[in-house]
Amino acid sequence: MSNSADSPGGPVRRSSWRPVRLLTAAVFALAGMIFVTSFNTAKGTNLRTDDSLLRLSDLIQQRSHENAELDESTSAVREDVDALARRDDGSTAAEDEKLRALETAAGTEKLSGRAVSVTLNDAPPNAQAAPGYPEPQANDLVIHQQDLQAVVNALWQGGARGIQVMDQRLISTSAVRCVGNTLILQGRVYSPPYKVTAVGDPDRLKRALTASPAIQNYQLYVKAYGLGWKVDEREAVTLPGYSGTVDLHYAKPVQ
Repeated sequence: MSNSADSPGGPVRRSSWRPVRLLTAAVFALAGMIFVTSFNTAKGTNLRTDDSLLRLSDLIQQRSHENAELDESTSAVREDVDALARRDDGSTAAEDEKLRALETAAGTEKLSGRAVSVTLNDAPPNAQAAPGYPEPQANDLVIHQQDLQAVVNALWQGGARGIQVMDQRLISTSAVRCVGNTLILQGRVYSPPYKVTAVGDPDRLKRALTASPAIQNYQLYVKAYGLGWKVDEREAVTLPGYSGTVDLHYAKPVQ
């Protein structure tokens, strides 16, 4: 008579993980992985300091300066190329005049004339709400992308022949973008105050600024929390020509 343990049809004990034990093992494994990752990341440094953010800020500023130098170099080379092209192209005077008009419209040539300058700035560090207004939130005290865009749009609406933001000329593919409280324009980084200058009829430009609903909304924050707003009329201004690339990186013209 055979023993049931030796019988082929007898029960067989299998080694298996219970759900609780499996969960416990997974928790310990995850904790170990976190400790190892933290150790490799820290490398003996204090993770709660702002050193990494400061290094990132320094890198951004460095890249911004490098982009500015490259823009100047590109502008100089472009002037040489344009001079050679004008000398050797064999075009007529009328064709050259048409080309100059197109370059002016495209923003690649210098532009002089009467102008209006608008300066926007964050509220002072100790800003308090004016009587009758709620206490400000952090977003109420800084310049936003929509504020700068509203000024640019209003100036175009007012017939601006050309616009410069900070020290750069805007063209049709320029994008005014803000990250945090910094402006990123054509690969370069700027901090407030922000200055926008437009060449055109000063009276029309100022009327367009006053009529803009978005700027009227901004003026409420100027009154309530002390955001900076200054409009200056200037008799003689020369805007630089756009010196960056004109190639489309993220779009293609329709054939």
